[in-house]
Order: sequence, then structure tokens, then C-alpha cells
Amino acid sequence: MLSTSYWVPTATMAFQTFPDHCFFRYDHHHRNDHKALRRWRIRTTAAAYPLFSNQIQLTKDSSSRHKLYQEAIKTSRDKFTREISFQSKDKDISLAKALIYVAAEDEVFMSFNREMDACSILNERRNVSSPSEAIDWDSLEQMPLGGKTIPEWLSELDAIAKEVEAELVSRDIGCHLVEVLEAVNLVLFESRGLTRSPVLVDSKHSYLHSVLSSRCGSAILLSIIYIEVCRRLGLTIVGSRVGEDFLIWPQTGYPEELFKVTSGHSLFAIVNGRCVEDPRSMASDLTGTSLLGLEIATNRDIIGIALANLIRLHWKRASRSNHGLMLTSPLRHVNDAGEKPNVMDKSNVPLLRPQDLRLAIMASERLLILQPHNWVLRRDHGMMLYYNREYGKAVQELSICMAFAPEEEAEILEPFVEKLHLMRLESTWKSLGHTGRLTVP
Repeated sequence: MLSTSYWVPTATMAFQTFPDHCFFRYDHHHRNDHKALRRWRIRTTAAAYPLFSNQIQLTKDSSSRHKLYQEAIKTSRDKFTREISFQSKDKDISLAKALIYVAAEDEVFMSFNREMDACSILNERRNVSSPSEAIDWDSLEQMPLGGKTIPEWLSELDAIAKEVEAELVSRDIGCHLVEVLEAVNLVLFESRGLTRSPVLVDSKHSYLHSVLSSRCGSAILLSIIYIEVCRRLGLTIVGSRVGEDFLIWPQTGYPEELFKVTSGHSLFAIVNGRCVEDPRSMASDLTGTSLLGLEIATNRDIIGIALANLIRLHWKRASRSNHGLMLTSPLRHVNDAGEKPNVMDKSNVPLLRPQDLRLAIMASERLLILQPHNWVLRRDHGMMLYYNREYGKAVQELSICMAFAPEEEAEILEPFVEKLHLMRLESTWKSLGHTGRLTVP
């Protein structure tokens, strides 16, 4: 690594004098004198060493920026929580708002990480200029998210709805259900060019603003955009999970009409696309009668599906270097009858990509707000905390899980939680300077 020496003019040093009435005491420092001396040292050192002055300003700027990021993360989570609050009626929940707050929180978190990386580089190489861009926003609503603000992304859905209205007017078409849906399809999938991503490997396909920008997204995100656009047109779209697909259709008292074929396609096929006509899909077997037997997803359910997809996506990315690693893999090893006792320790925890793991944990936290009594979700959340080496939080979550889980599942979790608790105690034991290992009786 190159080293740089700094030459300080002798004239600069010659005229550095102590302020009047500044006394040095090695056995006692008066509080005010100590503060004054510290200010003088910073002032005079900065005058002699301009680089040090820049570092002081950088530290102040970084601290201010980090505080702004932390506030934006908290605000995003708070707004998401309020949007999906159980005090609100489900029909009043905005899918778009809830998911744009999810995207905002994750984007702020990743920006914060980039900022921390930049600061680390500056600490290692003092002569490197800051790569950070100036922040020209001071609130979440003003924060740029993929080139637009949150209100602007929400307005993008309004603009799509207006394009549909303009298409209907240009054709001099009335408001018949089939014609409205055909116009929605034309604008979304032809004019806007939205397409479904066949494989979810890129996270941008799972965030609302990214899908609107890149025009490629997951099936659930495309369904959400469809629902939100139709809602702005006064048309209620409902949906349900069928096998691996999430299907949507206009709410009607005559579901058999959705399956009448006109112009080569049924109305149900017009909305849902090729999966309805694919004989390998469970959707191809649906009829008007069987449609009535499906459980309609609530807005909270739909948000939950989107969050579950995020958990799977980020976990897959986090564990990329550990092929075949499952969240529950450690439970299988602990309960293996041939496993030696007390072999679980920190060295056995696989190393995962920290940013993707944290994003998976954040998605899991939001989903737990929606489904606090889902023991499988809480188990998986606790296991992610274990992989993230947050053993105290992992013990807490898995202990809560055991209270909700079936008895046979709780029996599987119990020995793992005991040993995890032991790892936590052993860390404390060693931090106090003790040696040796603790064992489970």
C-alpha cells in the first residue's frame, strides 16, 4: 500500500500558541478547561493538517447521514405496520402502499450498507475522497427510490389507470366487463410491456417500484399491479392461491360467465394468461362451480404471499455458497441419534451472505406482524437469527414457537433450543475470562 507523508510549513507551527489562561494539570482537569483544551486542539490541528480537518467533517457528515438512514428505516417499518394494522378494515388496506414501504425500507438498508462500506474504505485509506453522493432529502416521502419518490410511484398506478380510460374512450367502448379487462391487458402487457419473470433470481422482480420500472416481475407482483389498476377504475378484483399459481378474477355473482369462451379465450383466461390453459397447471381444471369453493385471499394474505416470496428469495441468495442448506438443517443434526452430544458450537454455523440474510430476516419480521401465531414462520425466523449469530434473539423466538407448535414439533425444537441457550451462556462465560466448556446435564 502506498504511504503518503505530509509536510507542514514551519511558519504554521511557529505561530501555534496556547490560549490565554490555559493551565495544564496532570492530576486534575477542570471540566470546562478540559472541553476548552479539546476544542483548541481540534482547531489548531485542523489548521496544521487540512486532511485531518476533512476527516472531522466527514465524521460529522457520516454520523448525520447514518442517523437519517436509521430514521428512514424506522419510518418505513412504522408506515407499513400502520397500513396493515388489524385496527383497519382489510378492504381499506392499500397493497401498493404496503409494498412500496417494504421496498423503501430495504432500499434504505442497502444504501446504509453502501455508506458504511464507503466509510470503511476512507478509514483504511485516508487519502481517498468520499464516493458518497450528497443527500438532498430529509424525509421518507422525499427519498428517491429507483429515480422517483414514493408518492410518484403511487401516482404511476394512477397514470396507468388513466391510460386504460383513454383507451376505452378512443375505441368509443362502454364499460362492459370484458372490454374493460381487455383494455387493462392492452395497456399493461402491450403498451407498458409488463412480463412475468420465469425464475426469481433477481430481487428487483419482487419489489413494486422495480417491477414498474423494469417491466418484469413475479406473478404475485403483476397480480397486485392488476388489482390496484382495476381498483382505480372502480372494478374489484379478487384472487386465490391455486397450487403454485396465484389466480385473480373480477368479483361477480355469476362465476360461470368467467369461463364462457369468446374470441378463443374465456374471461378467466384473459385475466390470468397461459397458466389457465396449461394442462399441467391446477388452474386448467377450474370451473365456475369449483371457483366458488376457493378461499378468497384478503389484502393481508396477498401482502403475506409477497413477503414470503421475499424471504425465499433472500434466503436463497444468502445461502448460495452452501448448496442444499435448509433453514431447518441444524434441527436434523441435533436430533440425530448418532450425533455426539454437545457438538453444536459457533464454528458449525455456516457463513452466509450477511446483507441478503438480514433482508430475509426483515421480510420475516414484517410477515410476523401479519401472522404472529404462525409457528412455522416463527421457527424459520428463529433459525435465521441463529444463522445470523443472534443467539439470544433466536432462543427467544424459538421458545415462543414451541408454545404454538404441535407437541411432536416442540419435541424436535427443545434439544436445539437447550444447546443454543448453552452457546449463549458459554459466550458470556468466556467473555468473563473463564476457560473450559459448559455442558448440558
